[in-house]
Amino acid sequence: MPRFSVIVPVHKVQGYLQECLDSVLGQSYHDLEVIAVDDRSPDGCGEILDAYAARDERVRVLHLPENVGLGRARNAGMAQARGDYLFFLDSDDTLTPGALRAIADRLQECADPDVLVFDYARTHWWGGTRRNVLAPLLAGTDACFTAAERPEILDLLMVVWNKVHRRDFVEREGFTFPPGYYEDTPWTFPVMLSAERIATLDRICLYYRQRRQGSILSTTSRKHFDIHEQYARVFRFVDARPALAGWRPFLHAKMGEHCLDILAKPDRLPPSARGEFFRRTAEMFHMHRPEGARVPAELRVLDGSYAGYALRRRAAQAGKDVGRRARQARSAAAVRASRVRTALNLRRPLDPHLAVYSAFSHRGMLGDPAAVYHAARTLAPHIRGVWVLADEEQAATLPAGTEYVLVGSAAYRRVTERATYFVNNVNWPGTLVKRPGSVHLHTHQGTPLKYMGADLLGRPGARLGFDVPQMLRRADRWDYSLVANRHSELVWQRAFPCHFTSLRTGSPRNDVLVGAPPERGRAVRARLGIPDGDTVVLYAPTRRDHRRGGLVERFDPARFAADLGEGHTLVVRLHPSLADGPARGLGLSELHRRGVLVDATDEPQVEDVMLASDVLVTDYSALMFDYANLDRPIVIHADDWETYRASRGAYFDITAEPPGHLSRSYRELAWLFDSGTWRDEEAARLRSAFRDRFCEFDDGRAAERVVRTLMLNEPHSDAAPARVPSPRAGRDLLIPS
Repeated sequence: MPRFSVIVPVHKVQGYLQECLDSVLGQSYHDLEVIAVDDRSPDGCGEILDAYAARDERVRVLHLPENVGLGRARNAGMAQARGDYLFFLDSDDTLTPGALRAIADRLQECADPDVLVFDYARTHWWGGTRRNVLAPLLAGTDACFTAAERPEILDLLMVVWNKVHRRDFVEREGFTFPPGYYEDTPWTFPVMLSAERIATLDRICLYYRQRRQGSILSTTSRKHFDIHEQYARVFRFVDARPALAGWRPFLHAKMGEHCLDILAKPDRLPPSARGEFFRRTAEMFHMHRPEGARVPAELRVLDGSYAGYALRRRAAQAGKDVGRRARQARSAAAVRASRVRTALNLRRPLDPHLAVYSAFSHRGMLGDPAAVYHAARTLAPHIRGVWVLADEEQAATLPAGTEYVLVGSAAYRRVTERATYFVNNVNWPGTLVKRPGSVHLHTHQGTPLKYMGADLLGRPGARLGFDVPQMLRRADRWDYSLVANRHSELVWQRAFPCHFTSLRTGSPRNDVLVGAPPERGRAVRARLGIPDGDTVVLYAPTRRDHRRGGLVERFDPARFAADLGEGHTLVVRLHPSLADGPARGLGLSELHRRGVLVDATDEPQVEDVMLASDVLVTDYSALMFDYANLDRPIVIHADDWETYRASRGAYFDITAEPPGHLSRSYRELAWLFDSGTWRDEEAARLRSAFRDRFCEFDDGRAAERVVRTLMLNEPHSDAAPARVPSPRAGRDLLIPS
C-alpha cells in the first residue's frame, strides 16, 4: 500500500499536463501512486496519460465516458485510491522538488494526523512567483490541533490542493466532492471542522499556476451561482452535527464575504445576472443568519437592495477617484514645496562635521559603511554620523542612541542637503544632489567576479531591472572608490567610467576577519545552537540572473547535511536578494526547524557567520574573496559555470584558478568532504595564491585608513598595506567585448 495516492483530474490541460506529472514522478520520494482521471478531455490529454502509464507502473489512468466536472472526477479517482494519504493535485499545478519527502517526514513526525496543511506559491504566466501571504499561519506549530483550537487556520485559502488527507479518516466520515463550481467549499469546511488532528508544514510544496486565460473561476458564466448551493451543503453538514453549531456565525460571515467577492469581480457574472445573484445571496444570508449574530459592517449591504448595493459601489469608486486626485494634488504641491526648500538649503554652507551612511539600499548598519562609521566614532568623534534607513523596522536593529533618518523624509532631505561626507555601498537615489565640496565614498559590496556597471550593456539577460545609464549617472557623484586588490581597481575603472579616485585601503568590513579573536566565532556558534566541536560547513550560493527571481537550487541541502555526517553542521546563507522571496519556503525554514541545518540568512552580520564556520562552500558568490582573509578552506561548486558565465559574464575564470578544490557535480562535492580532500595540501596551496591576489590590501586597518584619509585629511599611500602582491595579481582580467 503506497504512502500517497496523488489524484489528478484532467480536462483540457495538454499544455501543462506533462510538467505536472513530471513534478510528481520525479520526486525523490517514490512511495506513491498516481491516479490520473481523464474527464473526457477533448484534446490530447488522454494519449499523454496513457503514454505515462506505459512508462511508469505507478501511474493508473481512468478514462471517464463523459465529462463530469472536477469534483466528480476526483471522486472517481478517490474510489480507486490505495494510499495512506490522498493528495488532490490540479493538472496545471506542479509539486516543488522534495515536496513529498518533506510531507512524508512531517506526517511521521506528527504521528499521522487527519489533515496536513502545507504552503504554496502562485506562479504567474509572466514568470513571477509569489508566496502565500498567510504563510506565517503555518509556522511555529509543532503539535497537532483542531480548528476550534486554532480557528485562524480557516483564514487560509479554502481549497483541497494545499492539504493531504488521511484516507481512512475521509472514508470514515464519508466525504465526497459535489458537482458544480466551488466544489472545494463543501469539502474543505466539513473536513477541517471534523478533523481531530490537524498539522501544518511551513514549506512551499506546490506551485499554483495563475493562467493568463482558461481558469474556470475567471470565466464569465451563470455557473458562479453554484456557490449558493455549495454553502447550503456546508450548512446542512453543520446542522446535522449539533457539536458544530458554534461555527454557524463564522460560516455565515464567510459565505457573505465569498459571494460579495464574486459579485465585485466584473468578469465573473453576465451583467444581466448580477442583480439576481445579489438577491439570492441576500436570501441565503438571511436564511442562515444565526439568532442574535452580529453582522459585520462590510456585509450589511446584504440587508438592502441590489440597487442600493450598486449605488454604494459606484459611490465608493467615485470616492476613490476623488481621493486619488486629491492625493495627486497634494503630492504635486509637496513636490513644489520640497523644491523650494531644497533650493534654499543648497545655498547654505555644508556642515563639515556631518556624515551620512547607508548600506544595501538602506537596510541597516551593515557592511563597509558600518565599519567606517564605527572607526569614525573612535578616530573622528567630532563627525556626526547619521544613517539612512528604508523604514522604522530597520531602526530596531541599530545600537541604542544611533541617529537615523528615513529615506525620502523631510529629515532625510535636511541631512543630505547639508552633509559633507556620504558613505554607501549602493548608489544614492537619483534625486540626491551632489554639492561642490561634498565627499562621496563608494565602498562597493566586495570583489567583482561577475560583470558590473557598463559591462552589463552587452548582457541583456543580466540587466533585468537595471538601468545602466542611470546607474552611471549616479556613479558620477563618486569621489572615491574603495578597493581591496588591484583586480578590483581595474574592474571598477572600466565598469564605471566616471571621474573618481581609487583608494587602496582594503575592505573595511573585512577588518574583523583579519583581526577577530577566536572567541568571537565561538560566541556566534553558541548563539546559532551549533554543538561544541562540530565542523561547521557554510554554504552560501549566489543568485542566477538568467532565472526570474534568481533562485536555482543546485542540490538538496538536506541530503548534503546528511552526507556530511555526525560531527558536522551545515549552515546555509542565502543571497540577500533571495531572503524575502519563496526560497526560504522551499524547504530551508522547515529544515532549520527540524534541526537538519542552520538557516543563517537573517543573521545581520555576514562576517559573524563566516567567523563561526570552518569551511565555505559556494558557487560564484563574492563572499569567497572576503572569506579568503580567514585562511580557511573554500570549495567552489561550479556545476553550471558555463551557463552562469554566458548569461552574466565574468572577469576571470574561477574554475581555472579557484581558491580551493572544485566540484562539477554533487557527487564530486560529497566526495571532497567524505575523503577529507577539502582541506588537503593542494587546497592550502590554491588558497594561498588566491589570498595573495585578492586580499592584497586587507590587513585589518582598512576602516582606519578611510577615516584618516577622508575625514582627518591625512595623506594616503597607494602602497600595499601589508601583503606583497602575487606576480599573478590581475593578469587574468578579461576585458569584455
